[in-house]
Amino acid sequence: MNLVYADEKGNVFDHPEYIALARSGDMIVELMEEELIPLPSGATLVGLPHTRPACMDPDTGEMKLLDGSVQAVGALLPQGFTRLALPGYVKTDKSEKFPLFGYTAVVWKNGGFYVAAEQSDDPYKWDPLNCDRREVKSQVDLLLNKYPENRLYKHLSNCALGYECLTSSNTFLQRWEGGVPVSYSCNAGCFGCISEQPDDSGFVAPQTRMNFKPRVDEITEIMLEHLRTPESIISFGQGCEGEPSTQAKIIVEAMRQVRSQTSQGYININTNAGLTDHIRAIVDAGLDLMRVSTISALDDHYNAYYKPRAYNLANVEKSLKYATDKGVYTSINYLIFPGVTDREEEIEAMIGFAKRTGLKLIQMRNLNIDPESYLELIPPAQGEIYGMKQMLEIFREELPDVVIGSYTHLPPAALRR
Repeated sequence: MNLVYADEKGNVFDHPEYIALARSGDMIVELMEEELIPLPSGATLVGLPHTRPACMDPDTGEMKLLDGSVQAVGALLPQGFTRLALPGYVKTDKSEKFPLFGYTAVVWKNGGFYVAAEQSDDPYKWDPLNCDRREVKSQVDLLLNKYPENRLYKHLSNCALGYECLTSSNTFLQRWEGGVPVSYSCNAGCFGCISEQPDDSGFVAPQTRMNFKPRVDEITEIMLEHLRTPESIISFGQGCEGEPSTQAKIIVEAMRQVRSQTSQGYININTNAGLTDHIRAIVDAGLDLMRVSTISALDDHYNAYYKPRAYNLANVEKSLKYATDKGVYTSINYLIFPGVTDREEEIEAMIGFAKRTGLKLIQMRNLNIDPESYLELIPPAQGEIYGMKQMLEIFREELPDVVIGSYTHLPPAALRR
């Protein structure tokens, strides 16, 4: 498991002598053979600026920091793969923050790159190679011409063509899970928000949030175009918007209009679920799927990251329980981070949360954040840190009826509302 590092020009090398190390939270740790898989298709290697790679001398067992004008290297994983460890590094300038991505430990082994990860889902639908950009451009032009007054299609065209967002691309390709953003406002101030950052945050939001309130007819046009097959999914709550349930009134009206015209496909909402009364109204209007974003089932950790406004974790739990009881296929978008999510207290709290709410699916999503900034924000560990691989095994054992995946699944036929 040789160290992988990069020079200042971005050239990547493997060290012929030193063994790669990784990080779990703020700890430098050794990697185990069973934690490594070949670098997946669609993964990207990136240099970590202002860092020195951490490695181990195999003769002495001593940890070393590589000298010279070199930097640590991490991998950005495609969807469907769960990160088990961070790259091994030490920052040379602690004031510098990494861009908002999820960095994974990478090593050179048996003549190829390996990463500390586990495949948690079938990545086919979310592999960028399976999205023909020329076809997306053609479909964007077609739908913009068909609906010239629809501001949502214009907004999504930038997401699909500019950001190459796969969900918005699906909206134009009219396949799989497509998105229909509705909200420019939010009831949380997430530390790692990808669409809006305070001027003094030190981060650059990688996406631009929508800045208008859509009309019901704009929403229904997109929904009806997309819901053409039994397996189509149209989702409120995208990375380019705030909290969709703040616009519950127009969501409910749009859902009712759509369901009066078609029963095809599934209607999903990606939400923080803090506005319980709004969520109840959306559920009662015929919601099929609900994915709730969370980083923890512990109040202090949750509040530190989400900075909720006028709601708390108890509201989130009530919303999930209500949706489950009404037959909605419920899941969580679980933002995970090695050295934090695998803490003893976090695991115990999440197992209890899943059981109380009747969750059907946990989507493991690698948290895109600067590690040092995140670790300074949240409470310190209270118990043992088990490791991400053991954490996944514990979840599978303690929650046998809960699917462990990476993105939205269709419910079994028996659970269809």
